[in-house]
Amino acid sequence: MYGLWRPRVLGAWKVPASGPVILAVNHSHNVDGPMVMGVAPRPAHFLIKKEAFVGPLDAFLTGIGQVKVDRAAADRTAITQALGILDAGGVLGIFPEGTRGDGDFASLRAGLAYFAVRSGAPIVPVAVLGSSHRPGRLIKALPPLRSRVDVVFGDPFDAGDGSGRRTRRALDEATERIQKQLTGHLENARRLTGR
Repeated sequence: MYGLWRPRVLGAWKVPASGPVILAVNHSHNVDGPMVMGVAPRPAHFLIKKEAFVGPLDAFLTGIGQVKVDRAAADRTAITQALGILDAGGVLGIFPEGTRGDGDFASLRAGLAYFAVRSGAPIVPVAVLGSSHRPGRLIKALPPLRSRVDVVFGDPFDAGDGSGRRTRRALDEATERIQKQLTGHLENARRLTGR
C-alpha cells in the first residue's frame, strides 16, 4: 500500500493490541479492504464476497486468511469461520454496508451487530477517505498512484447493551447503536482529514 499510494494512518493505536476485535470499515472503493489490511496494526481477516474469489485471487485470498461469504443467503460456513477468528482472539474486518456504495454507513446490514453481540468483541470504526475521490489515469478502477488515502481508526466500543441478549430486538437495537457510532466516527474523520 505504501509503495502504490501515500496512506496517512490516524488512530491505529486505538486498536486493542490483543484479544478479539471487529474492524467496521466504510466501503466506497475496491481498494478499501486491501488498504486497511496493509496499514492495520494487527493482521485482519475480512469477510469478502465470494465473487472476488476467482482465478488466482481465490488461492491468494484464501492463503492470507480471508473469509469467503455468500451474500445471497445466511452463509453458515462463513459465519463459523468468522466466529472462530474472534474466538481465537483475532481481528475480523467487516464492511457493514454489505457492498460498495457511498461509504457513509447509511444502511447497515445486521451481520456486524450479530458478530459483535455474539462474540462480545469490541468494534473499532475505520474510515477510509480519498480512495474514491478520483480515478487513476493508468488504471481507472484504482485511485491515482501516489495519491493520499486517509485511514482513520476510531475508539473501540461495545455494541451490546450489557444484557447478553441475542434476540432479534437486541440485534436491531445494537445495529442502531452501531450506526450512530460509525456515522459519528465518519464525521469526525472527515473533520480531522479535511475531506
